[in-house]
Amino acid sequence: MKNLQETHLNRARASLRQALSWYGYLRKSGQLSSNQKLAGLVKPEIEILTTTLNKLDSNVVRIAAFGLVSRGKSAVLNSLLGEKILQTGPLNGVTQWPRSVRWKPGGKVLVELIDTPGLDEIEGESRAQMAREVARQADLILFVVSGDITRTEYQGLLELRQAQKPLILVFNKIDLYPDTDRNTIYKNLQLLGAGNLQEKPLLPDEIVMVAAEPASMEVRVEYPDGTVSYEWETPPPQVEELKQTILNILNREGRSLLALNALIQAREAEAVIASKTIDIREEEAEDIIWKFTKYKALAIGLNPIPILDIMGGLITDLALIRSLARLYGLPMTSYEASKLLKTILFSSGGLLLGEIGSSLMLGLGSSTAAIVSGDSPVNITTFAGSALAKLTGGIAQGSIAGYGAYTVGKAAQIYLEKGCTWGQLGADTVIQEILSQVDKNTILYRLQQELGGKFGDF
Repeated sequence: MKNLQETHLNRARASLRQALSWYGYLRKSGQLSSNQKLAGLVKPEIEILTTTLNKLDSNVVRIAAFGLVSRGKSAVLNSLLGEKILQTGPLNGVTQWPRSVRWKPGGKVLVELIDTPGLDEIEGESRAQMAREVARQADLILFVVSGDITRTEYQGLLELRQAQKPLILVFNKIDLYPDTDRNTIYKNLQLLGAGNLQEKPLLPDEIVMVAAEPASMEVRVEYPDGTVSYEWETPPPQVEELKQTILNILNREGRSLLALNALIQAREAEAVIASKTIDIREEEAEDIIWKFTKYKALAIGLNPIPILDIMGGLITDLALIRSLARLYGLPMTSYEASKLLKTILFSSGGLLLGEIGSSLMLGLGSSTAAIVSGDSPVNITTFAGSALAKLTGGIAQGSIAGYGAYTVGKAAQIYLEKGCTWGQLGADTVIQEILSQVDKNTILYRLQQELGGKFGDF
């Protein structure tokens, strides 16, 4: 298992390094005004890729606590740390800004615990947005509740589920409930905690009961001289199960969590880079598409041999795709271009078959007309009819070929906008690889069900 985790981590590092190397041309071509403008636009995303790679190299797992106010997020983290570092109190909104502390629970695992403001802070939309940003960077989320889930909590839970992160539901303050009520609430949380009633109930690793800061209890104290007094004592925190659950997850799949989160962030950053690149280079791309459209239409319209029409058309389409890839700064081999072309043609409603059919029929038709008519210099009428047939067939072939080239070019723009996610080290490919190797007994398994159909290869 450790070897597999290390493989996942190394694959994620290689994917991020490849992405950064692909966009390196922006830093090397500062004299080009268009590249300067694009470099400025995509600088935040490139910084995200760089930061994400550095985080992978540091091998620190980030665990963020979320929940509504007064649910005991800070108390849960303090109890894990074994000391009261993060501020707690009876007032709502004690945590105003995200705070993080380092925690080394055992072995070589290093964890960063992040405390966040309540998701329902009054006039705290900026703090809630900050909390969502922390969720994006977290590798594991602790969603803290203290009883049955409210409508606001359920909505917050759904939002965090959409962040595509593994999550542990922490049922805090269990000391306030009798055993019967506690068990009933636990069963309800198992169903609702999945974020979708159609999903399977939460597994034991996905929901844990704790009492991070138990309420004080009145204790009767009887002294040797017979006197009796009543004092208030605070029971020790009940968090050992949560601590052990976290340790089990980190040992079993901690590096895989790191790798998957890094790849999801990289994929999002690359998608933004591709979108910005498409926008800023729209006019240049349109010129390239029209240029190849005219070349293909002219070449096929003037060529009388059907098989050469087909071969020439495919070569032109491949050249068009590679030209667009170079414009967008996305390196693409001939193999990748041909694979992308097949995908485009297949999804374009049989464009290739139509082009082949029309080329054969029109090309053979014009050639047959010349043979059947028995062209000769003395037969002016027949010669003129044959020439007209060739010209008509050539125009039709050229029009179909031109339309095909334009369609391929526009479709290629859409596919290229998905970013550098194909290939052996593409983010999509490595995400699929990790998810395909997830065991059913891991916390990543639920994520496999949610993400499995969202990452397709080209």
